Amino acid sequence: MRLRLLSSVLFSGLVASLLAAPAGLGARVDAAEAGGEAGTAAQTPQAAGGASDASNAAASPTQKTSQAAQELARGNTAKAVATYTEALSDTGLANDRRAAILNDRAVALAKSGEAKLALDDYNAALKLFAEYPPAYNNRGNLLVSLGQYDEAIKDYDRAILLAPSYAAAFSNRANARLRLGQRTQAIADFTRAIELSPQSAPPLSGRGLAHLAAGKPHAAIRDFSRAVNSDARFATAYRNRAQARLAIGQGEEAIEDLSRAAAFDGTNAELYIVRGYAYLDAANVMSAINDFTRAIELAPSSVEAYEARGLANGMAEAYDAGFADLNRAIELDPRSAVAFAYRAYLYKQTQQLDVAQKDMNAALKLGSARAEVQWVLGEMEVARGRPDAAIAAQRNALVLKPGWKMAEDALKRLGASDDTAAEEIVADAGTGNWRVVSRKAAFFAVSDEFPSVRIPLEMMGEGTPKLLEWELKKEPYKGYGVLRFSAGRVIGTSGPEETEQSAIVDIDNAKVVAVQPSRQGARVAKWTWEDDRVQIASIDGVTDEFPLRMSARGVAEPAIPTSPGTSRRAASKSYSGSAWSPWGQPFGMGEGDQKPRRSASSQRRHQPKPKSIFDLLFN
Repeated sequence: MRLRLLSSVLFSGLVASLLAAPAGLGARVDAAEAGGEAGTAAQTPQAAGGASDASNAAASPTQKTSQAAQELARGNTAKAVATYTEALSDTGLANDRRAAILNDRAVALAKSGEAKLALDDYNAALKLFAEYPPAYNNRGNLLVSLGQYDEAIKDYDRAILLAPSYAAAFSNRANARLRLGQRTQAIADFTRAIELSPQSAPPLSGRGLAHLAAGKPHAAIRDFSRAVNSDARFATAYRNRAQARLAIGQGEEAIEDLSRAAAFDGTNAELYIVRGYAYLDAANVMSAINDFTRAIELAPSSVEAYEARGLANGMAEAYDAGFADLNRAIELDPRSAVAFAYRAYLYKQTQQLDVAQKDMNAALKLGSARAEVQWVLGEMEVARGRPDAAIAAQRNALVLKPGWKMAEDALKRLGASDDTAAEEIVADAGTGNWRVVSRKAAFFAVSDEFPSVRIPLEMMGEGTPKLLEWELKKEPYKGYGVLRFSAGRVIGTSGPEETEQSAIVDIDNAKVVAVQPSRQGARVAKWTWEDDRVQIASIDGVTDEFPLRMSARGVAEPAIPTSPGTSRRAASKSYSGSAWSPWGQPFGMGEGDQKPRRSASSQRRHQPKPKSIFDLLFN
């Protein structure tokens, strides 16, 4: 599936526009999802004075804007626009107040699809009040929706200049930068937004998607997990985490995440398409067909749903139904490379190679850079007795779609599941029996002692990884190991800082449980191995937790990160268990520290109260 970004939506009401957060980032480039609820600073007319409908005409501008915000929250955009217009008819409004109402009406106009009128209102608002950060932020969101990313970034820059602690503007600017392919800058902006608003799920999900786009699925899973811990109903983060888990072969966990997402967003057809493909990866064809059928019910014109069900029907040997679905997909989109490729696969399965080749040629002409097309090409080459060409095509598919199990299975059938010949050993980067290999700018740790284990060395900054220490855990954690490695240099608050990461490895199941930051400059993470889980108080003040398979019990548990509040122990329990550090220094004790750093929740409890309404709104 192509990755897409879910763009930010615009919020109504003065307070809502000031606190607006960006939408969660999803997996494709053509949809939008709300990142929060619309709100208003004023009471309704009824709450303020029990005014009846007959007296609404005499309501004050404040009452009218409150009423308009409520209408917008209910989805009545036309009524909201009309009520904001009534409020603007008051000739006695001060310039800053008129600008705020124009900003709110622009939000309503944008949500109703009136982009030109919305832009006019934003421009008018900023002409009246040139130092109004929300209008710059919201105009930037509108420009993003119009594809004008560079101009949107200029507006976010202005909002941040006026309000340096405006978390939403940082997150929205990150969204725009990610669309421009500026991943490093996007991650920096998302990180700043997270620092300013640590409990906000959307920037965490956004940074996770940036990590995923950069080929760092473990870092992505960490952020998506934190996002759902902050907001357990955040469907987009579950969907994104599933995408990351599919990239590292965690199919069952991905299906669980997609099921959670569907529980909170059951009318989203794409969720069923993605879960259907996950079922295909797991060879559960009938469940896949059911999901694709549900997607078609929700989105009858979805080309992707028909493509996917056509393939699944072919795998179930229901060829007539499969051809019907793929013909419908091509009817809806005559330039669908995937539909032609899948139809070629069905023709191949029914021994019609000449017809299949015609469709294959069309698919290659329309989209040879699609993983699905390369997968079918590999299957076609097998049918024509060209195994070397088939292997090359399947490897191309995996480059385009890392972790795709169907392509991996095809390579296994061809006896070429691992292309180690294309890897190079990185000199002087290993430790003990472990060595570092590189392939296409990615690094891995491998060892002849554990031939089935392959540890991705995800970098935090610039540079080449170097293995620092490998530790095999003892009872009751026998079967686990931790590999610590240098992860490059990043720019910190006081200049360049060296970083380190540690990979938790389930050796018995040849599975990397997590890759966690363990050091950045003087900041060091604190690890606590206790009972059946490991807790990691990370360098950014957030605690991640991973269930472990206990060797004494011999029962595996899914390694799903959870927050301390969802553990089986009370959230208030202190870290009194044995702390462990892979290099012998207790985590959490930075240079010159006298005591471990407090948790993020503890820090929040001790933060001073805002001194003014501006401090409250802008952190």
